[in-house]
Amino acid sequence: MTFSITAKCKKTGQFGVAVSTKVPAVGALCPFVEAGTGGIATQSFVNPYIGINGLEYLNEGMSAEEVKQRVLEEDPEPEIRQFVIVDNTGTAVSFDGAKCDGWYGNKPGDHYGVAGNRLVGEDTILETAKAFEKSEGLPRAERLIIALQAGQDAGGDKRGRQSAAVKVVDTEKYPLVDLRVDEHPDPVKELGRIYAIAEKELFPFVDMLPTRANPAGKFNFESSREMGLLQD
Repeated sequence: MTFSITAKCKKTGQFGVAVSTKVPAVGALCPFVEAGTGGIATQSFVNPYIGINGLEYLNEGMSAEEVKQRVLEEDPEPEIRQFVIVDNTGTAVSFDGAKCDGWYGNKPGDHYGVAGNRLVGEDTILETAKAFEKSEGLPRAERLIIALQAGQDAGGDKRGRQSAAVKVVDTEKYPLVDLRVDEHPDPVKELGRIYAIAEKELFPFVDMLPTRANPAGKFNFESSREMGLLQD
């Protein structure tokens, strides 16, 4: 009942997931990413432990294919699940349970994978992948949103629209981007609007936060005032 794209950036190593569906708050249960480890989108009759455990197994050194087999073995109802896993090598693997509802399918690509179920048709998957490939060179989150919008424009979830989310990690335990539209008549478009605001009002602040390499961060009051993050 969802469509998503999961990807790793060849240049930066960032992992990200973008997802949309016709239920509220898709960002709470479907996208899972961890810096230096991988990205997982779990959907259909969603099992969050595919994402939670899957990232743990990737951290232990298992490949995307090995994680796929393990989470399927552990799931008592695999035929109703759908998921995409992208590991640290950029390998993407997907799974569609035989009891996923409506039109369902997936398209693994180079360092990314697209999947969806209960869709209007295959064009949602194909156009999502095509838009992602065409947007190479743009920031990871922006590429994912562009791809998601292309999938929505091609039909998306046949039941309609309600929520969307994008989550990207770079080098830290906290996300580089974590934006959600929990209930909206045109959630992917709204996600794009919020992203444009975050570029000006949030991401410069995130760039100054403490990191593992620089525990003090780059924050100072003068630069914050110059960027409009603080008011006199």
